[in-house]
Amino acid sequence: MGTRQQGYLESLTEYRMSFYLLRKNPVSFLGLVILVGFVITALFAPWLAPYPDQGLGIATNLAEQFLPPSPSHIFGTDVYGRDILSRVIMGSRISLQVSLLVVAFALLVGTPLGSLAGYVGGWVDEAIMRVTDLFLAFPALLLAMAIAVLLGPSLTNSMIALAVTWWPWYTRLSRAQAVALRNRPFVEAARAIGVSARRILVGHVLPNSLAPIIVQATVDIGTVVLASAALSFLGLGAQQPSPEWGLQVALGRTYVLEQWWIAAFPGLAIFVTSLAFNLLGDGLREALDPKIRRSRRI
Repeated sequence: MGTRQQGYLESLTEYRMSFYLLRKNPVSFLGLVILVGFVITALFAPWLAPYPDQGLGIATNLAEQFLPPSPSHIFGTDVYGRDILSRVIMGSRISLQVSLLVVAFALLVGTPLGSLAGYVGGWVDEAIMRVTDLFLAFPALLLAMAIAVLLGPSLTNSMIALAVTWWPWYTRLSRAQAVALRNRPFVEAARAIGVSARRILVGHVLPNSLAPIIVQATVDIGTVVLASAALSFLGLGAQQPSPEWGLQVALGRTYVLEQWWIAAFPGLAIFVTSLAFNLLGDGLREALDPKIRRSRRI
């Protein structure tokens, strides 16, 4: 059997073990099931929403404003008579898009920078980490709010603000992993046979740093959903008539004592989605731990 084929089989076995451990954790598997439903809802939102035009905010129906939950409007209607279930379903697309783009940007910027700093060391490490510490000196949400105010209120600007504040966490995490790996025997062996630093980084350091980064990214997707909703709630993110969940909660806060459903159901969507990502992240932390996988080989 060739080396490449053997490596492929070993990787397949590791993935199988990881999924086995995840499936054996009922709480984390519940989080995975919820997230699969969330992704399916976001992808097929226009077909799943009972009133897609109302969900997007294109259409209103003032004759049906403030209707409580009923068979015709399961989540009720808002101040403009729009079906809240449709608004929540259409808003799932925005939350998925924002969270994935922000975390993807943070990964693509922070992970290579941290790995480079940890592996090379010296003045490169100092320069990268001092800039990172400068961003980390401010609370992430507070810094994102300041950037959003400077750029102006919009969904795109709130995404930029969150992305700018999120990458330093991955820089610090990947740097710690690179420092732990740079003197490992397989890295020393690659260096001894003349493998370039770039190939060592790409072929050895980065792949072996991915487990904690994947776990962090999974948890962060849920955190970004919450942070994006917070910016929209404060008027710094999505604007009307967008169905973004935080904006819907902001719209319903005025009527929360009488028409509680306007804010309650979008708020529940934010809570369930963020919780599901955290549950899945906890399960991945266990499933991707090499020590646990070795102790439970199947």
